[in-house]
Amino acid sequence: MSQPQAQSIFAMPVLAEVGQHDFERSARVLRARAGIVIGSHKLEMAARTLGLRTKSMGLSNVKEYLDHLEQNPHSAEWEAFVNAFTINHTAFFREQHHFDVLAKFAKSRKKPFSVWCAASSTGEEPYTIAMTLRESCLQPDVGVSIFATDIDTRAVERAREGVYSLERVQPVPEEYLKKYFQRGTGRREGMVRVKSNIRDMVEFDTFNLLSNVWPAERKFDAIFCRNTMIYFDKPTQTRILERFAPMLKPGGLLFAGHSENFTYLTKAFRLQGQTVYTPS
Repeated sequence: MSQPQAQSIFAMPVLAEVGQHDFERSARVLRARAGIVIGSHKLEMAARTLGLRTKSMGLSNVKEYLDHLEQNPHSAEWEAFVNAFTINHTAFFREQHHFDVLAKFAKSRKKPFSVWCAASSTGEEPYTIAMTLRESCLQPDVGVSIFATDIDTRAVERAREGVYSLERVQPVPEEYLKKYFQRGTGRREGMVRVKSNIRDMVEFDTFNLLSNVWPAERKFDAIFCRNTMIYFDKPTQTRILERFAPMLKPGGLLFAGHSENFTYLTKAFRLQGQTVYTPS
């Protein structure tokens, strides 16, 4: 959808009907489903989102839309609702020091070596992990894997494609661009695609961190969950952290975002380095 079309939809009268009660109700619904907390300063954004989703469903007001969600827990609309409130702010080689730590750590571990990127967004982070491991591990095609998940189904699909604008790949070192990306031609001019030797290292899937069913049979050497916990309240953060801990192999590492501090939330982890934790 082009921006002008979006603006015309957002300007529809239905937005005027999104009052404080509807906003608070939608916030409760979103928090219960995905754990995402939205503050009152997001009222205008929520109004636009709810107005758009209400129109797409052919309903007359936001109350009817929220009624539909609450009365139909398996509705396909839940996916669109959660996606609309998901923020996909990511970049290649964001917080470079984490990848320096990962490279050194991977060299010290036995294979199989596996990483879970638990908020993979549109793929920049798991592909950065893959490039890092390809550079630091001997025979990276054997016994090295990355499991990348996100709650936003649209983001996961984009990540699987591995196609990015030249602007998006500016943080990637020049030698990595040559080794791990293909330049687009024709209608893909100005775009690049991650090469198959990197894409094949990553398994993408959708996953809600509030789900009751976690991939318990899998154990990881490292888990990346960066700049995601800030969208959850403290009890939810604690619950997720305490579920991460048993999924790490002995001596494994949890990488957090630069603005996240977990030391006071749970005793399941202890700080090992700059926003890097290990199970207690």
